[in-house]
Amino acid sequence: MNYILFDDYARNHLLPLTFTRPVADIRIGIFTIREKWERLLKAKTSTLTVSYLTTKFPIKMEKDNVLINGSVIPTKKLVKMISQLQEDESLVWDDKIIAQRVNKSKLDASPIVQDKKIMRLDKQETLIKIDFPWEIFSNNNKAIISDFKLATKHRESQKPDCSNTILGKGKLFIEKGARVNSSTFNTEKGPIYIGKDAEVMEGSMIRGPFVLGNNSVVKMGAKIYGPTTIGPHCKVGGELNNVVFFGYSNKAHDGFLGNTVIGEWCNLGADTNNSNLKNTYDEVRIWNYPNKTFIPTGLQFCGLIMGDHSKCGINTMFNTGTVVGVSANIFGPGFQRNFIPSFSWGGTSGMKPYNFDKAMLVASTVYKRRDLDFTDVDVKILQHIADISTTNKKH
Repeated sequence: MNYILFDDYARNHLLPLTFTRPVADIRIGIFTIREKWERLLKAKTSTLTVSYLTTKFPIKMEKDNVLINGSVIPTKKLVKMISQLQEDESLVWDDKIIAQRVNKSKLDASPIVQDKKIMRLDKQETLIKIDFPWEIFSNNNKAIISDFKLATKHRESQKPDCSNTILGKGKLFIEKGARVNSSTFNTEKGPIYIGKDAEVMEGSMIRGPFVLGNNSVVKMGAKIYGPTTIGPHCKVGGELNNVVFFGYSNKAHDGFLGNTVIGEWCNLGADTNNSNLKNTYDEVRIWNYPNKTFIPTGLQFCGLIMGDHSKCGINTMFNTGTVVGVSANIFGPGFQRNFIPSFSWGGTSGMKPYNFDKAMLVASTVYKRRDLDFTDVDVKILQHIADISTTNKKH
């Protein structure tokens, strides 16, 4: 069977995080949504997404294909039901297409067909579907607990060094090569997972559920409240509460982040802080790209959403419910605007367009620091984002 993860309407609502990736490559819990599907399906997947991303994320079509909604977190029951789909049959939940089995000839003509034979999931069935950015940190607790079982089943943890303090009867799993010294781990509220070759420096205090990805570092004296996920190749310090870092991003110094999602290749300067609660305790509203206005989140606590490649200087202050696009460079005193478009340069004293060539030089430099190639494909994706951000064209 050939599996294809497709983007639905959620893609535009998940901007700026999906400017640079399909929905399925969002990280929540330990794994990305794609990695969860591939583990449970025991198969590789390809992607049906917007045209400017297809070179980096190509679709692979076979004679017999199963399309799966890339915004849905998989479960074993869901995988079993998808495996039972017949040709021209759809699996639907709450009037949303979860999966379709499609012949290649029909896939070429119209990828998502609405009038197929339908197998319905009970509306009461508990599924997690990520439609908006704040749903990433809001659902991270359940995702960590589920992924922890998936990642550690029938496996043995590295023994924690005796210099650490372990509180609670929950689960702590340390992958091979990880270094964990003189820190406190509280597993009472959920599991703690430390990835391969990761490091927790001395004096850190961590409450689960918590994930530290491969090759990532928690700096000395950090205070981290779960549910928090730090993806691979990150450095974090200071105080974090219910935060998700996708990967390759740094907040290496003091400062507070709460109820926040940070994309890849971001860097937050020393003493960067975000507010996650209004002084009035009102519901938080954040910028929505399709509606081009601020929309209600239904949450009292909501902090910062930051797209890939964005950076901020020391002492930067982000207000409650701030959205920062891709490759923005932010600095200066005072609370920043609640919406900062992609390829913006400046702060409260004014914003101007970020010179594209300069932005690409920075991106190339940070890739080299990780021994990765910044390719022409990456440049073209960022050029497209810069173009639509400047001309205000449809995303």
